[in-house]
Amino acid sequence: MPNDPDCVFCKIVAGVIPCAKLLDEEHALAFLDIGPVAPGHALLIPRDHYETMDTMPPDAAAAMFRRLPALVKAVRAVTGCEGVNVLQNNGAIAGQVVPHVHVHVIPREPAGRFSFNWPAGQYEKGQIDSLARAIRERLSQGEMQ
Repeated sequence: MPNDPDCVFCKIVAGVIPCAKLLDEEHALAFLDIGPVAPGHALLIPRDHYETMDTMPPDAAAAMFRRLPALVKAVRAVTGCEGVNVLQNNGAIAGQVVPHVHVHVIPREPAGRFSFNWPAGQYEKGQIDSLARAIRERLSQGEMQ
């Protein structure tokens, strides 16, 4: 997919905007976030422009995500953090600020300033089964491609 000349991450890929590169490969680029939640906060992006995960071809997603375990391991080793959050937001309503697929690797410490509000809920009677059935049907109809 062609890169978007107005996309900040496409400009980073093109070298128009500098970044603190961590890895630079044919299908993926990783760099430090300039607005880090914690020191070592990294971003992993595809070199090609896709706004959300559901628009990425499976092979493109696989090529990018195959580097994620090594990036997580490197960030943990260098920062000495106890754990990381691996986050990927799709769409503005989900907190995606830059409309280019990206995965956050955020080092976590007990005294860190980053926290989640995870308001877990419950399904109504029968709702979990009907949702699971509908999603399975979509997957079997080729909605994964």
